[in-house]
Order: sequence, then structure tokens, then C-alpha cells
Amino acid sequence: MRLKAKRLHILLLKSFAGPFALTFLIVIFIMVMQFLFKYINDLIGKGLEFTVVSEFVFYLTASMVPMALPLAILMAALMTFGNLGEFYELTAMKSSGISLVRIMLPLIILTVFMSIGAFAFSNYVLPVANLKLRSLLYDIQKKRPAFNIIEGVFYNGIEGFSMRVDTKDPVTNMLYGIRIYDHTERKGNTMVTVADSGFMKVSSDDTYLVFTLYSGRSYNEIDSDRKNRKNFTYPHRRDYFQEQSLLIELTGFGLDRTDESLFKSNFSMMSLAMLEHYEDSFKREINKIYKGLNESLTTRTYYTYRRWGPKSNRDQPATYDSLLYRLNFDSLFNELPKRNRVLTVNAALSQARASMNHISSSKTNSSAKVTRLRKYQIEIHRKFTLSIACLIFFFIGAPLGAIIRKGGLGMPTVISVLFFLAWYIISMSGEQFARDSALTTFVGMWLSSAILLPIGIWLTYKSMTDSALLNMETYSSAFRKIRRRIRYMYIKLGLHT
Repeated sequence: MRLKAKRLHILLLKSFAGPFALTFLIVIFIMVMQFLFKYINDLIGKGLEFTVVSEFVFYLTASMVPMALPLAILMAALMTFGNLGEFYELTAMKSSGISLVRIMLPLIILTVFMSIGAFAFSNYVLPVANLKLRSLLYDIQKKRPAFNIIEGVFYNGIEGFSMRVDTKDPVTNMLYGIRIYDHTERKGNTMVTVADSGFMKVSSDDTYLVFTLYSGRSYNEIDSDRKNRKNFTYPHRRDYFQEQSLLIELTGFGLDRTDESLFKSNFSMMSLAMLEHYEDSFKREINKIYKGLNESLTTRTYYTYRRWGPKSNRDQPATYDSLLYRLNFDSLFNELPKRNRVLTVNAALSQARASMNHISSSKTNSSAKVTRLRKYQIEIHRKFTLSIACLIFFFIGAPLGAIIRKGGLGMPTVISVLFFLAWYIISMSGEQFARDSALTTFVGMWLSSAILLPIGIWLTYKSMTDSALLNMETYSSAFRKIRRRIRYMYIKLGLHT
């Protein structure tokens, strides 16, 4: 009996492994392509080396794993149990006395380990991958496009220079009709070089652009004394040459790697321990702001009373007990001398404006910190929700596949995409509500799991009871019964012709 159970478990694991590997690679490929299309303008034309591109794709693939894993598990579970049901293997197992839960047990254990692995990956590997990816993407975005001069078009990609070439010979790489404008002194077109022909190449270390020019001339305007308006002139120097080499420094064309420590404070690049540390820090800062505002308003504004009289008594604040009897402010105001009433009103207005400014600045400061706190809290919950989503999607896909009894990539793919889109939309909505503080972070991030988990339990129950939930013949039969009943009622009432 144990041998048969072992063989059954091996069969299920082999049946699940193939679809899971296939769907996981397909989902990863689609997500990576989506990201590349989003940043295609930042990547093309930069002359990136193959090693840089490979490194970028590797980190990008690693950052997509937590999102791709739940969808791959859902599709693989649907395909596995759909194939077993389509070829009546699942029926044979049930007829031999094995329950659906017992059939699913090895895959449930495998999914649990995959969920634990997904959490470990999100906590230890994903922050490093996000850090490397963000740093490399920032460096690529700063890198200027590869140097390329188009015929008849001014090229301004090199800082301080503008150049134009009339024609280019693709065979000999000879350039004709060369014009180079030097703006490095930021005084306009004071230095111009014109040549009939020449060659252009980049130095081996990609730091200089070397022009070898033939049969040309250069113009250089010379600064003159412009204070003397009467004798003001425009002197310049003109040089002719048969061959001349021009060296232009290239800046920004190489890939300069930025220090990765500049990006470590981002919430998506932290482990769970670091996120919790920042969460506690922001909570303390927010509580400090609220406490300081409360103390400022209560001890120095609301419960401070100064009497008109000697200086010694004027600066002595009243106690809380002495304030209890002062309820009629009009009487208090009328007791003041007339010469002090205007001063009292102005002082009260000034105090009120100062309090409003203090409240406004405290609100702005606390709102900014609460927004950042929400981001760290969302990232903490995300590490758990993505792992739990693997289990939830398995308990949706496996029983649904047993009910549908259709394998392959057709029906399972459609159903998987629909469930994944529903989960993604609910997750993004809950996350946005949490960011806006419309919901607590816990409720917003676990909203999708709370909605889909009962669906998974219900589908598991339906599959255990062999429910014809998605059998079209069942719905067609029920529709025919309703139609016959309505027709019978029409005949009984004499409305049928």
C-alpha cells in the first residue's frame, strides 16, 4: 500500500513539474518583456556591452520571480488536474478509495515549501536584486547614446560642440563637408572649423573623439575692448591647413557605475528586519510630533493666563484649577481697562495665528512621515501576501482543474489569467487604499487574500463532492427544465397559441 502511495505521489509530482516549469518560464518572459518595453527608450542606442545587458536581464528576472510564482502555480495546478481529469486518471484514483485531498497532499506539501522559499527569496534575494537593478538602470539612463553623426543633420550630443557632415562614404568611412562649432567657452560661435573631408574615430578607451581633417580652415574671434564704443572692432583669426588633428573629449558616453549605497534607503531594497527598524523609527518620530504639538498647545497656549499688573505676576502662568471658574469670557474682557482691550485682542489674534501655523506645519510634517511609514508597512506585508498567494492559487487551481477536466494551455490559461487579474486588481486597489490611509495597512494588503481564500475553500469542497460546477450540460439541462415549466404555465393559463 505504501509502495502504491509512493508511486502515486511521484506520478503527481512529475505531472506537476513539467507544466510548472513551462508556465513559470512563460510568465517570467512576458513580465521581463513588459519591463523592457517600458524602458526601451532608455536602453536602445546606448552601445551597451553584452555583459552589461546580461547583468541587467539577470537582475530583472530575479526581481520578477515573486510576482510570477503565484501565477505559475495556478496555471500548473489547473493544467495538472485538468489533464488527470480529462484522461480519467483522477476518476480512477477516486474509485480506488483515494480522496481528492489525499491526491493533492504531495502537491500541497510542495506548495508549502515553495511558499516558504518565496518568502525567503523576497526577504533575502529580492532586496539585493532590486538594489542591483535600480543602480544599473540609473547608470544606463545617465549614459548618453552611442556616438553617431547622421548626414545633413547637426549633432549636439557632445557637450560644448555642434557638428555637421554633408555626406559619408560607407565604404571608405570618409566624411565630406565637415563643420565643427566649438561652444566650450559659452560665447556663441566664436570658434568654427570647416574641412572638405576627413576621418573620425573614437579612442580605444572611449574618452576622446579624434578628427583627422583635410583641406580646411578655422575661424577664431578674438576678444576686444568693447568699452570704447567709437573704435570698437571685431578682430578674428583665420587659419588654413592641409591636414589637422582635432581632439574632443567625450564625457557621459561610458557607463559609470554609481555607488549602490545611494539606493539602500528605498523600501523595496530592504529585508524584513530593516523594514521593521525603519517602521519603528517613523512611528517614534510621528508620536514625537503629536506629543510636541499637544504640549505646545496645552501648556503654552490654552492653559496659559497672564494678568495685567506687576511684571512678576504677569509672567506667572495660571494653574489648571484657577482656570475652571473662568467661563464667561465677555465678563473677563469687560473687566479690562479700555486701553488694554485692543492689546488683548491683538495678542489673542497673534497667538491664534501662531497656533494655526504650528498646527499646519505639524500636519504637513506628520503627513509626509505617515506616507513614508505606509510604504514600509506595505512592503512588510507584501513579503507575506505574495507567499500566501502561492497557497491560495494552488487551492483555486487544483480543484478547478478537477472540476473542468480540461488540460493543455487553452482553458487553463484563460481561467488563470482571469483569476490573476482579479487578484492583481484587488491587491493594487487595497494597496492604494492603504497608501491613502483609507484602510489600515493590514486590511489593504490582505484584502485580496481574504477574498480569494474562501473561493479556494469553496472550490475544494465542490471538487470533493464531484460537483458539476462548470459542466455546460448541467446548465443546459437546468435551462431546458425552466423552459418546459414556463411553457406548461402558459398552457395552463390559456396564453399559449
